[in-house]
Amino acid sequence: MAAAAARSLALFSSAASLGLGRASSRLALSSSPSHSGLLPRPALAFRGRASFAATAVVMGKAGAVDAEADADMDAVQRRLMFDDECILVDEQDNVIGHESKYNCHLMEKIESGHALHRAFSVFLFNSKYELLLQQRSTTKVTFPLVWTNTCCSHPLHRESELIEENCQGVRNAAQRKLFDELGIQAEDLPVDQFIPLGKILYKAPSDGKWGEHELDYLLFMVRDVKLNPNPEEVSDIKYVNRDELKQLIKKADDGEGGIKLSPWFRLVVDNFLMGWWDHVEQGTLKEAADMKTIHKL
Repeated sequence: MAAAAARSLALFSSAASLGLGRASSRLALSSSPSHSGLLPRPALAFRGRASFAATAVVMGKAGAVDAEADADMDAVQRRLMFDDECILVDEQDNVIGHESKYNCHLMEKIESGHALHRAFSVFLFNSKYELLLQQRSTTKVTFPLVWTNTCCSHPLHRESELIEENCQGVRNAAQRKLFDELGIQAEDLPVDQFIPLGKILYKAPSDGKWGEHELDYLLFMVRDVKLNPNPEEVSDIKYVNRDELKQLIKKADDGEGGIKLSPWFRLVVDNFLMGWWDHVEQGTLKEAADMKTIHKL
């Protein structure tokens, strides 16, 4: 019986690695739209079984003690925290190692100076030059329910995402994660059409335990895409023009409706975004690119 159970778990793990577990969570769409009024919100299906299996996988890899230490963490997020290996870099963006996503986001590691890692932030515009925003899901370990740019994540310590030339590894990671979070198919996001505009280095606490310390690549693209958000990652989405973004920022500043913006998104908005938006509309984004400077914000 124990051997059969082990085989079942192994089969489930293989399916999950192919994206089947996440895909099953998107089998149904509720008929009621999200509060943004833009897209129907995906309803969760089979989440209980997927979460149970994910918990088992995490406990097998990271150990029962680690899993029990964060027993209140969503099982999918826990699996990602322990399984994903971020790329550690120095302040000049030289690769110096790798570490679990879990350890990279612990404030004690961040404060000790051992958690700086590569990240990326995607700014995806449609043909109306509106920017796609997402609200992070309530189960996110860091910055749950904050509004942010289209997609924010990390290249992982794997061959395809370590390629330095032309930021190829980061572009590959962005394509992967845009599918994971927003269901955008790879053929709708050619990696060579991501335009890297710059890099920022920032540090931001989320709460007493978690935070961010990232060297963040800023990637822009103008393209109309089909969206199918993953509720494990995304709570809501909406396109905004410049005026609508300014209104959202004002609401966040005034504390209206509990609206919050991610710290990295706010840094980009305050320092670069409106000027870069001009280049989006004029089709001159590549002229704005500066990948040699690392802006410490």
